[in-house]
Amino acid sequence: MARAALLTDPVSPELRSTLRALKLGQMLHTLPERLTLARQQNMPHADFLELVLTDEHTRREAKSASLRARAAGLDAGMRLDTWDESAAIRYDRNLWNELASLRFLDGPHGALILGPVGVGKTHLACALGHIAIRRRRTVHMASAAKLFKRLKAARLDNTLDYEMRRLAGVQLLILDDFALQPLGPTETADFYEVCVERHQRASTIVTSNRTAVDRLVSTAHELVIDGESYRRQQKPTINHNNGQPVDDQKEDHHDHS
Repeated sequence: MARAALLTDPVSPELRSTLRALKLGQMLHTLPERLTLARQQNMPHADFLELVLTDEHTRREAKSASLRARAAGLDAGMRLDTWDESAAIRYDRNLWNELASLRFLDGPHGALILGPVGVGKTHLACALGHIAIRRRRTVHMASAAKLFKRLKAARLDNTLDYEMRRLAGVQLLILDDFALQPLGPTETADFYEVCVERHQRASTIVTSNRTAVDRLVSTAHELVIDGESYRRQQKPTINHNNGQPVDDQKEDHHDHS
């Protein structure tokens, strides 16, 4: 009976209490199966310790990356592993692989992700942001419209210099949906100043269905996407009695570009 109890509850109350006191309580989620594995493989004590501590380190890194990605304005669902490779779109895969390596941050160079609405521009840009976050780079992502509104408000309350320094200091700035609408004189000036402050100092990714200013283009990789709407392919379907899928979901306003 004692042997059966050990197998069903391998973690003693005392160990549970100690782990929680050391702020290692999350290890309890995986520790029972790790103990089982250690017994099955006659794992040396040092190897077992390395295994469970690696589990904890991986968990903490994932949690930290998630928190930093949220603070950076990145969509949690737009990562490289959630990108649909079967989407009917075309782009230079070699260039994309180069961008995903993040070597362009060392230039530093920028990147333009261009194409019509709905082909996946935002998703790819956001995925690059998540990769950068996991590599401990500072990232900030915002739609162009929201960024220009923020700068306009900052101008009114005399915090524009602070905002510009903040934007200049981030290692990777992702500006989404640039120039969907014509820019006014103030927005044009603000964008130009952001580009000047970051030129050859930090990397900027811009998604757009138009071209950007020459100062950005001169040091930017240019990934052009063509094809059917990526967003449309991701939309859910409803099966009616005739067994045919009927798409009744309207495309949301956000450019899942």
